[in-house]
Order: sequence, then structure tokens, then C-alpha cells
Amino acid sequence: MANLGPTELELMQGLAREVTALRPELLNGDATVGELAWVWAKDFDALNRFWRHRMWFADGRLAAWGWLCLPYRLPRGDGTMLEVETANLVWQAHPDRAVLLGEILDWYDGVAGTVDRLLTVQSADVEAQTIVGAHGYAFDTQAGSDEGSWVQFNMRELTDVPDPALPEGFRFLNANDVSVADAVQAHRDAWHASRFTEAAFERVQRTWPYRGDLHVLIAAPDGTLAATAIVWLDEATQTAEFEPVGTHRDFRRRGLGTALQLHGMHLAKAAGASRLPRRAGASSRPRHVLPRRLSPDQSRPAAGEASVMKLIRLVRPISGERWRLPCSNSRI
Repeated sequence: MANLGPTELELMQGLAREVTALRPELLNGDATVGELAWVWAKDFDALNRFWRHRMWFADGRLAAWGWLCLPYRLPRGDGTMLEVETANLVWQAHPDRAVLLGEILDWYDGVAGTVDRLLTVQSADVEAQTIVGAHGYAFDTQAGSDEGSWVQFNMRELTDVPDPALPEGFRFLNANDVSVADAVQAHRDAWHASRFTEAAFERVQRTWPYRGDLHVLIAAPDGTLAATAIVWLDEATQTAEFEPVGTHRDFRRRGLGTALQLHGMHLAKAAGASRLPRRAGASSRPRHVLPRRLSPDQSRPAAGEASVMKLIRLVRPISGERWRLPCSNSRI
């Protein structure tokens, strides 16, 4: 099968824009415009050989797609090995073509073969839950427990955004102010054992809708880049999203992440965004590739936000053994 290239990525992002405009509560968390751009660009060189994809068209337009990653074993930035033992599916269907999820799952079964399989659906997507249940998938109770690692998406309107406050001597920058090497180092300092490279970042820079002025950073008084975040702006839907957001391990618990995101919100609003989906999770550690479900008593939207995406993770074990969480962190 041909590589998942820029043309295919743009088609997938186009469907994300349609779903965002029509039924945002049905947009899968790993299928947003920015998430697709980030994951594809940063991981292409390392993971492309483990990716498989297929697209379904109706009336000449993309109606659904599936993108899976097969199990793999790769070196991390600190020399340790990253091993993922399961297949992992990201997918999206147009709201009017929801039944195509059944065909996506049939294809997934055929490609994944004998390994355990994962996928995620929205809690609001009742039809998708019915379809995946009929295909043998069950809710991942371990990941979805209050002690697990789950994610909820809250939609924030970009009105009355507070002004960011930085500690004395810290200042805001953007990626146009720093070298490629420094931007990559900022990411690696925020994400331990990251395999992010200059070549991967240069691919990110070439991938729509990346903008250097919306890749925001914070410099410490000694010049160290202490925090980093990319804001992905889709002008057509007036939606912005952060991915990734990270703080240098030596500068955490100082409010830098909050300040950086508030700064990014102001920039996004000035650039034309009116709303921003924000990830809220049970854990402050870096997030895994698949979102987990919400914990209702821990993930209440903050002021000015509305909960629109509650994600349910499902697993279909082939081996019959008890499910184990993957040891991967595809964000890095």
C-alpha cells in the first residue's frame, strides 16, 4: 500500500473540518486538523513503515477513513526501547456515512491479523458504540477508571480570555525567533526521552496549518526555552487547538504552561479563531496516543467552557489475556 502522504493527510483534515462544522461532538480526538498534522509530521520518518490506511469515498468526496499503526519496537531518545504490542486505529466517518465504521473495522481486522486491537469512540456517538460492540470491542475498564489516564475535550469560546502572567525575567517568543535546533531542544526538554528530531520538526513546519508565529515558547532569564506549544488554527471553522504543550522539567509548577496557553489563545483570537477545544485529563504526565474516557467528578469544564467530547477507549483482545496498557507515548 502507498504511503500515507501529504495528499491523503489533506483529505483527512478536510473531513475533520466538515465534521467540526456539522457535528463537533462526533469528531474523534485523534482526528482533528491539528492532531492529524502533528502526529503525521513528527512520526512519519520513524513510524511510516508501520502505518496502514484506507479511504472510503461517496459521490466523489471522502466519506470515511481508517489509519492504523501496527505493533513496533523503536529506540527512544535516551537509548531505551519503546515497544508497542497492540494495533492502534484512528478513524473518522462523515456524520451522514456513520455505517461505514463497520467497513473500517472489517478492514482493521484483516490488516491487524492476530494482535490485540485498540480504537476510541466519542461517548456521544451512540451509533459508533453500537457498531464497535457488534464487532467484539469492549470498554477498557483499566484505562477508563479514575486511576487510569483519560481525556475529555472541553470547548472554550475565546471571549474574556485572561491576560497571561509570567514570573519576573521570563518572556514570550515564537518559533520564528529561535533556530530549528533550539525549538527541537525545547520539545525534548519537555518530553523526557523524546525521539523528536530536526528533520521531524522541519516536516511539521511544512505541514498545514502550521504557523511559526503560533508556535509559542517561553524563555527563562538565562535564555533556556522553558515551555513550548503549537497552536493549530483552522480559519475556515475559526477553531484553534494546542498540540503539543510541554514545560521543561526544571521549570515546572511555576504557572508557565497556563501562561503559555493563555498567550496562545490571545494570538489565536487575533488571527481569527473564536473557539478552542481544550484537553482535560486525569493525569499531569504526558498523554498517551489514545485518549481515555472522562472521570465525571474530576473533569468539569472550567469557566467559559462546555464539554463536547468525552472519549471512550475500547479493546478487542485476540490473545484472550487480560488487557495491558501499552508502554508507548506517541506524543514524543
